[in-house]
Amino acid sequence: MHRYILRRLLLLIPVMLGVSFVVFTIMYFTPGDPAQVMLGERAPKEEVEALREQMGLNDPFHEQYFNFVKNALKGDLGRSLVTKQPVTSELMGRFPATLQLAAAAVLIAVLIGIPIGIISATKQYSVFDMVSMVFALIGVSMPNFWQGLMMILLFSVTLGMLPSGGYGTFRHLILPALTIGTSSAAIITRMTRSSMLEVVRQDYIRTARAKGLKESVVINRHALKNALIPIVTVIGLQFGYLLGGAVLTESIFSWPGVGRLMVDAIRQKDYFVVQGGVLLIALAFSLVNLTVDILYAFLDPRIKAQYK
Repeated sequence: MHRYILRRLLLLIPVMLGVSFVVFTIMYFTPGDPAQVMLGERAPKEEVEALREQMGLNDPFHEQYFNFVKNALKGDLGRSLVTKQPVTSELMGRFPATLQLAAAAVLIAVLIGIPIGIISATKQYSVFDMVSMVFALIGVSMPNFWQGLMMILLFSVTLGMLPSGGYGTFRHLILPALTIGTSSAAIITRMTRSSMLEVVRQDYIRTARAKGLKESVVINRHALKNALIPIVTVIGLQFGYLLGGAVLTESIFSWPGVGRLMVDAIRQKDYFVVQGGVLLIALAFSLVNLTVDILYAFLDPRIKAQYK
């Protein structure tokens, strides 16, 4: 198992190199001049050229990329063209807010999605099953930005129960977490139902029922445990996606996360922040996938036996 984890960690190296090359290439060929952005549109050409030379922007592409990777390995992703602060500090200052929002949203999604999916599978074609699947379809189809605006109108403007935006207290977290959590819950509900339906039709489930075991024991101990792998996969993907920054939700609710930082950086042509943000998102997603793969071994002994 330790060898498997080590091998997966080593595979992160080419993944991160590939992501860094793609994002660096895109930003390199993007119209605009970082030196011009830093000095302003009316800056003399001599000053702009001097700053370009100082920043190494006149070097060939391969030299610029090599220096970028070398500095990134040291934790230096450059300085923001707008705030003049280190990009690493900017990202680390925003990442806890994104992590908090993603964790709260996934918790809501799991608490809603898994129980409803289990009940829908065990009561297939019942009224509860049909109603829950309709709501799941609505949840998957509903745009987050529209849902967020509707929740602001209802809970903030009309009822005055919750703040419409901001960060710092539990009350500020409720609306954005519900907005993206309910969308993820719809996906988890559909996957849980599908996976459970496949498992409950297996012979060993019929055998467990024939032994006289309680239905709750059959479902929770035998069926759910064997249906968890695709469910955990979806949960991991949703969590990794949210760690990348729920861009629209963070913008609507003025949540100071990585997603909103990336949007502002793209709008302001803050190239170094965009590069660092994409690398952080790729690293977070890769680590989440690694964690999910490790969980597989604890959920299914057959998987764990492959690495002994």
